[in-house]
Amino acid sequence: MRLGVLDIGSNTGHLLVVDAHGGAAPLPAYSFKQPLRLAEHLDDDGAVTPAGVAALTDFCAEATRVAEDKGCEEMLGFATSAVRDAVNSDEVLAHVEREAGVSLGVLSGEDEARLTFLAVRRWFGWSAGRLAVFDIGGGSLEIAAGTDEAPDVAWSLPLGAARMARLWFGGERPDEAAVRRLRREIRADIARDAGHLLRHGVPDRAAATSKTFRSLARICGAAPSGSGQLVPRVLELETLSGWIPKLMSLSPDELAALPGVSPSRTHQIVPGALVAEACMDIFDLPALEICPWALREGVILERLDRMSIVGPGSGGLG
Repeated sequence: MRLGVLDIGSNTGHLLVVDAHGGAAPLPAYSFKQPLRLAEHLDDDGAVTPAGVAALTDFCAEATRVAEDKGCEEMLGFATSAVRDAVNSDEVLAHVEREAGVSLGVLSGEDEARLTFLAVRRWFGWSAGRLAVFDIGGGSLEIAAGTDEAPDVAWSLPLGAARMARLWFGGERPDEAAVRRLRREIRADIARDAGHLLRHGVPDRAAATSKTFRSLARICGAAPSGSGQLVPRVLELETLSGWIPKLMSLSPDELAALPGVSPSRTHQIVPGALVAEACMDIFDLPALEICPWALREGVILERLDRMSIVGPGSGGLG
């Protein structure tokens, strides 16, 4: 069947059209996305601004038309951290449904971590053993680990790259003192619950997913996306730590000129790098393997799993 997966993230709205059936990898057929930057469309009270709501609504309406044009039988729509944490979340969702005809489910941070873990587990398979997965989004950091398809530990922290950039740097170039304070806060937040994962020992395999990790890996020498999904890509802690002072010294134009960095995300590179470095350091991981599958694939895989149990037409996100 042809599915549309509508992912409303803290940075980007992304419709992924896939051809999917049980027992096979989802095959991407079409991609439509726009930078929404919802994590930065928040007022002082933590509400999505009218401009943010309008951009989200317009994108959802256009994504619906694209999904129909591409022949999608079903569309799975969900929102993550920026909408989840907004004080006017219910009003935003109601407006989108009323004006764009799109019903968005809101994933909890734990579900986001769980579904991302499912995708990464399916990508690497059982030979990965005990698997740890890290995902830096625009609004939050998800961490999960386990030996099965469902993680035995999964949690979310408000350490997304866009959120950190907005709260700590306000769009300005970070100075050394601000970076040091942010580094200290990030590490304290991650270390607070690190025992959830560490009590089981160092994982057999550690992986990362998300645009932030992919960009950092590319900066540190990983193969470009054009080389294909099957090319192994690794982000090494030593290389990343050596790059962070350089990233701090670069202007937005210089950052945008780096491989793998989108001009709209230059202000998020330093906060994202600090979160990635902290994850590897605190969990004693010299490197992370970059997985091309992430949350969207996890949503698709769970939908297919449910169809195989209860049959077509069961619908919806859990």
